[in-house]
Amino acid sequence: MEVWLERMQDIVTVSGVNLLAALAILLLGKWAAGFLRHFSENVMTKARIDSTLVKFVGNLVYAVLLVFVVLAALNKLGIQTTSLIAVIGAAGLAVGLALQGSLSNFAAGVLLIIFRPFKKGDYVETAGTTGTVEEIQIFTTMLITPDNKKIIVPNSKVIADNIVNISAQPIRRVDFVFGVGYTDDIDKVKEVINQVLAEGVNCAVRPGVVTADYWPVFFDMNEKMKKRFDAEGITIPFPQRDIHLHAEKKAA
Repeated sequence: MEVWLERMQDIVTVSGVNLLAALAILLLGKWAAGFLRHFSENVMTKARIDSTLVKFVGNLVYAVLLVFVVLAALNKLGIQTTSLIAVIGAAGLAVGLALQGSLSNFAAGVLLIIFRPFKKGDYVETAGTTGTVEEIQIFTTMLITPDNKKIIVPNSKVIADNIVNISAQPIRRVDFVFGVGYTDDIDKVKEVINQVLAEGVNCAVRPGVVTADYWPVFFDMNEKMKKRFDAEGITIPFPQRDIHLHAEKKAA
């Protein structure tokens, strides 16, 4: 009887020590996980990484470390964690396969936020569409088209396609094509073009304008050129006249 009591006392003592050790691992591990989360967030914030990604990565670091802490505490209590780790791994694999498309969009979103090929307010062409960037999220990018439609583009398609950042540079070239009759005086045409351009900006035949003024300059210059050609008696072929009238309607 005494032997049995001594054995029970030893078991209780060992179990108590293990329980205290497990609690210590849990508390210290939780504190360490929180510290590393804040540390990683501060590092990313100083590196000027997007706040959305900072919070997400911080929470991810905390969750992963907390899982390891819980497993270590359970192992200290004598609970076999090998099978539990296998179950967690299998579940993670299943979830990863089920969310393969979402994970691809997430990875692409992280790359967009880190490398910043464009930012909010930029006018871009990507994934078969063109618009102003309204928001860059973890899974999608939202664009606003010139006719005020909102387009939500998966980030994986943005990364997989060419990205043309139209508003990245402060100066953008405007290309004009002015149609005139075959019998018109070419020297007179050049003179009129140079006169009209001199009234607007001091530049060559392909003038540079502020990116934000691209379309106003484009339509206004077409209208001015059409009126000046008419005033100078320079004829415009019928197809080109239609194009200019259509441009004038857009400008209005």
